[in-house]
Amino acid sequence: MNSTASTTPGAGVSGRNFFVDVTAPSTARDGFDVFRREWEGQVGEPLPLPPLEPLGSGDFRVAVRASKVHDAVIADLYGESMAGGTRGAAHRLDDRVLVHVMRRGEWRFVRPRDRGEATVPAGQFIVRHNGPPVRFEMEPRTTAKVLILPASQLKPLIGDRPIVGPADSADVRLLMAYARTVDATLNELTPAGVQAARNALIELVKGVLTREFDDVEPRLAPALAQAAKDIADSRLTDPDLSPSALARELNVSVRTLHRAFAAAGESVNGYIRRRRLEEARLELASPVGRPSISELAAHWRFADSSHFIRSFKKQYGHTPTQFVRLNIRTGTRLERETADPPADKP
Repeated sequence: MNSTASTTPGAGVSGRNFFVDVTAPSTARDGFDVFRREWEGQVGEPLPLPPLEPLGSGDFRVAVRASKVHDAVIADLYGESMAGGTRGAAHRLDDRVLVHVMRRGEWRFVRPRDRGEATVPAGQFIVRHNGPPVRFEMEPRTTAKVLILPASQLKPLIGDRPIVGPADSADVRLLMAYARTVDATLNELTPAGVQAARNALIELVKGVLTREFDDVEPRLAPALAQAAKDIADSRLTDPDLSPSALARELNVSVRTLHRAFAAAGESVNGYIRRRRLEEARLELASPVGRPSISELAAHWRFADSSHFIRSFKKQYGHTPTQFVRLNIRTGTRLERETADPPADKP
């Protein structure tokens, strides 16, 4: 995250995107006011900030990239320094539930009224109702994914105390996978699609709160498929990677997992094979230290070299050896075309 204050008002389609960066030390004293102005100008009246106020020295240096999903927000937050609180017994965001999934650093919440306290480090999440006043402070260089959601369906599941747990649980993985998918495709969605995405986010947060995933809800299939892809991508060289292993990791049946992938037109095994071939192809394109065909086949968990060659040709239209030769010829030609011209030419 860069350390200079910058804002990008009006970014995105239909005002769906928001970005503000007030991390520069020079903005520390008025960073909170800048942040509030930009939030109100970009996110707008439907999702106002609660009556926040900085605490202590007033040092407020954060950067936020957020997307509006109907009446919900998906945000990536980075904080160099942030301490503040909400004031008053009630405000316009009393009907909001906030989900913080911590990636790095630590976020501490204190409720002065009943002295309730929650410290949420990296690798943990907290779901809380934004009702009674709360004070908070953030460890420097903290990063978190934050969801702001309407509370009508979620508040009864939270009760009087925030819910804290591990961010690597199956339910949180599903939620985060879907949030990333929505964030990446938001500006391609119709208004009805945005509404459906918002509803699916709420259903997934319900799953986090109840520790149950509705595996027959078709709206949640993209979240399940994306979460499985995220796990598979991190374990492509694992010999035990399989649909059953992914299903166990996500606490769903293999049938449910296959159904989620089928909705996207690809099988689980097909996805794993395609990603392994993509990684092998990248290694073949390397100009130095290129592994042999047998080494690639073993590393990317193909049964043998013949199986790898057949799969590669089916995917790319030529064998690995042909690909290397073509890549070398193309690279040589490009090198000639981009070389510096002779001194006597302009």
